[in-house]
Amino acid sequence: MNNDVPQDKSLDNSLALYQEGYQFIQNRMEKYQSDLFEARLLGQNAVCISGEEAAELFYNTELFRREGAVPKRIQKSLFGVGGVQTLDGKQHDHRKKLFLSMMTPLEEKKLGELVLEKWTERLDQWELAEHIVLFDEAKEVLCRTVCQWAGVPLKEAEVAERADDFASMVDAFGAVGPRHWKGRRARTKAEEWVGSLIEDVRTGKLSAREGTPLHTIAFHKDLNGERLDTHTAAVELINVLRPTVVISVFITFEALALHEHPQYRTRLTTDEEREAFVQEVRRYYPFGPFLGARVKKDFTWRECDFKEGQLVLLDIYGTNHDEKEWEEPAQFRPERFQEGARSLFNFIPQGGGDPTTGHRCPGEGITVEMMKATLDFLVNQIEYEVPEQDLSFSLVKMPTLPASGFMMSQIRRKA
Repeated sequence: MNNDVPQDKSLDNSLALYQEGYQFIQNRMEKYQSDLFEARLLGQNAVCISGEEAAELFYNTELFRREGAVPKRIQKSLFGVGGVQTLDGKQHDHRKKLFLSMMTPLEEKKLGELVLEKWTERLDQWELAEHIVLFDEAKEVLCRTVCQWAGVPLKEAEVAERADDFASMVDAFGAVGPRHWKGRRARTKAEEWVGSLIEDVRTGKLSAREGTPLHTIAFHKDLNGERLDTHTAAVELINVLRPTVVISVFITFEALALHEHPQYRTRLTTDEEREAFVQEVRRYYPFGPFLGARVKKDFTWRECDFKEGQLVLLDIYGTNHDEKEWEEPAQFRPERFQEGARSLFNFIPQGGGDPTTGHRCPGEGITVEMMKATLDFLVNQIEYEVPEQDLSFSLVKMPTLPASGFMMSQIRRKA
């Protein structure tokens, strides 16, 4: 323990973490008036850090490693065992290049165009429906979109089940009990399904177009020149499919932002304006609460001694709302992203640092393009009413979502 560093005196803060959710770290930062403190979590000593400087420190690969940082319960529900998120060094760099090769700016644009097409295809049914729940619709639309783009065969009868499985893996992140076990079962099912597709492509039973993620991952070779084993290949293909489907959370918050701030509807005529709105949605509304890493070698930062192997948690939600980095962070103001407010370390909704060399999500560009396309659809292609419903969201539940899933009624095409 560091005598000069604020320390939470509780025997274990795990229960408090589940009770306070996204605000667990920030509550203690305010209490101790510090950007770091020590606490005991999940039976081990941890250092919690927040802010731009902390994020820059956290993404220093000379000081931190990801191996051993993600609890097995999260690997077995959210990330999968053996995925890129848990690798370090040359292994991570090699695997990361695989993802970057599939997620180029051109492919990001293709996904944006494809999701707009899929949204439009739903309109005939929406116009006949009394109401729809946007989150549920978004899961399925995004599942159809990413599977088509990735070359993954998906029957219409399977869409709802597969989309729900991908969402359940993420919902299990901050859950205990039934929600967690639902996510574990969903991952097992998904790995069996995707693993069989990988095997069928490798044996020639299933044809996959070269250049699609299904083909690319099936025949990717590791640093030893060997193909990934079937399980690992399935995990990595799911790491393409799952995060894309979970953009449905951001899309639901995007619709909520339009509803809560209708004055912006007339200010979304250009790509620059739409991108600024999307980025503010990603900053303002809760998505990932925090990330973990382990200390690679002993070092000292801000009079705190970080010891090799120690667990460190970076506060994502708090950093995106840090008053030292963001003017009026509690206000929804997309204009800030047209004023150069963003950096690689103060804006970290999907991780920080350079995505080409570090652990920032390589699919961030896909998120932005799909959200921009959806925003264009909601603002410029349809009209709808928002009936009375519970649009509140909890900062305790991780991950969170508007309680109603955002219900829409009287949907019709714009003339």
